[in-house]
Amino acid sequence: MTSRAEQSLGYVILGVFSLLALAPIVGILFTSLQDPDGIASFGALNGLHFENFKTAWVEGNFGAYLKSSIIVSVSVVVVATLFSIMAGYAFGLMRFRGSTVLFYVFLLGLMVPTEAIIVPLYYDFRDVGLTNTYWALILPQIGQSVSFGTFWMRAFFRSSPRSLIEAARIDGASSWEVLWRVLLPQARPAITTMCALVFVYTWNEFLLALVLIQDPDRQTAPLGLSFFAGTARAGDPTAVAAASVLVALPIIIVYVFLQRHFIRGMLAGAIKE
Repeated sequence: MTSRAEQSLGYVILGVFSLLALAPIVGILFTSLQDPDGIASFGALNGLHFENFKTAWVEGNFGAYLKSSIIVSVSVVVVATLFSIMAGYAFGLMRFRGSTVLFYVFLLGLMVPTEAIIVPLYYDFRDVGLTNTYWALILPQIGQSVSFGTFWMRAFFRSSPRSLIEAARIDGASSWEVLWRVLLPQARPAITTMCALVFVYTWNEFLLALVLIQDPDRQTAPLGLSFFAGTARAGDPTAVAAASVLVALPIIIVYVFLQRHFIRGMLAGAIKE
């Protein structure tokens, strides 16, 4: 049993760390609302100047940047989720020759950093004419995300009740039907969490866009923010802060809508019945 003092101490510690995590976010938000003609001070609030967001949107071309990021992120999430579910099911519940070795091959996508393959990747994509296209961003990130997703879904499927699977087998269900009709409804929290993590990772990807994309209309939001902060508005922190809010807003929206499933998915499999 946890005593009242221990509970209170736990709440205090959680509150302190929550404030430390929220302070930079609130500071950027307040800075984005300051008077652009005044002296900017990080975290101060001297009014509500929403024109900073319009300035960042128009001058920074963030409409095109956000469009590119949405196209890439949604494509990667959809394809990687589908492949991860099927691969995780195969590695988690099926037994076939070479499954262990093949699973570790999948994990290479988690072990090899992007920095180690970006140069050969550029030359390969250039030879087949994929540089300056969305495919140059989508295909590598699908590969990396499937590695993570396979590892994630394999852990979930291995923790699924064997009795449920055996009952479906007795009723004549095939492997395909066991996956999509029996296990998939239970896997919703795990899948939602995986989708959220893949979306955040894909949205924040910077190096691939920097090296493989030169067309401004296909550059992603994090890369556009870097250009906007470094050249166009180097002396205007309010517009840069507003642009930062615009880039971070989709991630915040995704997390707010999926937070309940996200927490359930993070805890799924922690206690096996």
